[in-house]
Amino acid sequence: MLILSAYAMALLAVLGMIVDRLFGEPRARHPLVGFGTLATRLEARMNTGRRARPAGILAWFALIAPPVGIAWLLVEALPFAYACLVHVLLLWFALGAKSLRQHIAPIARALSLGDIDHARVLTSRIVSRDTSHADENALSRAAVESALENGNDAIFGALFWFAVAGGPGALMFRLANTLDAMWGYRTPRYLRFGWAAARFDDVLNFVPARLTAATYALAGDTQMAWHCWRTQASSWDSPNAGPVMAAGAGSLNVLIGGAAVYHGVLETRPTLGAGHTATPRHVVAALRLVERATLMWLAALLILAILTATTG
Repeated sequence: MLILSAYAMALLAVLGMIVDRLFGEPRARHPLVGFGTLATRLEARMNTGRRARPAGILAWFALIAPPVGIAWLLVEALPFAYACLVHVLLLWFALGAKSLRQHIAPIARALSLGDIDHARVLTSRIVSRDTSHADENALSRAAVESALENGNDAIFGALFWFAVAGGPGALMFRLANTLDAMWGYRTPRYLRFGWAAARFDDVLNFVPARLTAATYALAGDTQMAWHCWRTQASSWDSPNAGPVMAAGAGSLNVLIGGAAVYHGVLETRPTLGAGHTATPRHVVAALRLVERATLMWLAALLILAILTATTG
């Protein structure tokens, strides 16, 4: 694959973020919709019988390997300038920073205006829990949790893998994260078939999630964030979401987690964070935390690139 200098990769990362900031996700049919349709059809065909786990592993590689392989061939075969363009476009595809704000900011506005019904509809579009009877606190908690967790999934994980493996790395992360969101459930249907999607996502997210948690801590109430990360993260089901959400909630001095209805079943999740119950202002604060963390990541990439260039 075309080997880019750390300085060039940092500049391309900044360009990718600028493109996402200007244009967001494609207004026409997003390529992930087609990917999701293909994944749904493949799962329906392969998730049968007793060998569901091996079938899930095979399905994961069948969906991930071809597009990532094509991306790898493109950046290797194309001239330098065109390869750089492909890197930027692939990072743009993998990012969802503008989309994150576009989905979550309206929830804060609706709650601030007292339009609870509209806030329920908006929140239901970004979470899998039942929001039909959720009150202001429950909706605020859901929006804060979504901002913190998707900050990692839609921004920092993609940036990390872009720094490691360029555009193909960012593409791999986004597609793997999508399959985890589709198949990584502990339900009778997906428990075995979705095992590979969940485990591969855990592996790919292990380092980015902890870097995200550390950045959240540095971008807010650092002492409380470290405390919540250290004492609460292990109580969360997800080994990667736990550190991200605990550190983020501690940084914001807000309480998240607790009871929520999933697929008609009330689940009592551990409480993360400390301080105040969630309100619309905490939703806004969570988005600002993600933005500060994004700037910190880009600054760190540029600083590392400059240091690498000067010492090399």
